[in-house]
Amino acid sequence: MNAKQIIILIGPPGSGKGTQAEMLADKFGLFNFETSKIIEEKFKNADSSDKVITAEKENWKSGKLVTPRLVFEWIIDRVKELASEGKGIVFSGSPRTLFEVENELPIFEELYGRENIRALNIKLTEEESVKRNSKRRICEKNRHPIPNFPEFENIEKCPKDGSPIITRFLDNAETIKIRYQTYLEETEPVLAFLKEKGYEVIEVNGEQPIEKVFEDILTDANLQM
Repeated sequence: MNAKQIIILIGPPGSGKGTQAEMLADKFGLFNFETSKIIEEKFKNADSSDKVITAEKENWKSGKLVTPRLVFEWIIDRVKELASEGKGIVFSGSPRTLFEVENELPIFEELYGRENIRALNIKLTEEESVKRNSKRRICEKNRHPIPNFPEFENIEKCPKDGSPIITRFLDNAETIKIRYQTYLEETEPVLAFLKEKGYEVIEVNGEQPIEKVFEDILTDANLQM
């Protein structure tokens, strides 16, 4: 597989796109580009006197999306750095609005080539999204997702980096429902846009076990070493 390529994973909250992105990054040596992590870091390090950023942070905490232009600027700066280093990227959750995809895609094509961009849609119902996210946990240091399986139920430290396990404030039932509806309104149109531009959007059933979803991604997207 060409090392310098972009894989775009799109799906609602809880669809497992972060987990799948991490697995793809490990298997193919790609950079796992977590948009939500970049947003969290920007807000964490922001000047509290900046009223614009403060307002954006409050909207984000309520389950709404950050202003697309702001996210676009943060993303493109990092993508250009990665492209200059010859690194491939797997995106989990970006582009998440029409504005982003309309502005990001031409730059992605210029930096990586249209033939090296793949898009997948990991499908999940709202009911399953709420169920999964209400029990979702991540590690504090690197946001490694902790699978919601019995064998992980009582662990307190991340198996990968040893940092504490936490629950995000975004992962409560009401906020998750808002996030799911926001996904339908803001992000699903991204899939239609990609199809209009001639991209094949590969659909994967996200309600399967993690390994089966990964197997389907590799097979359906024809990803090979």
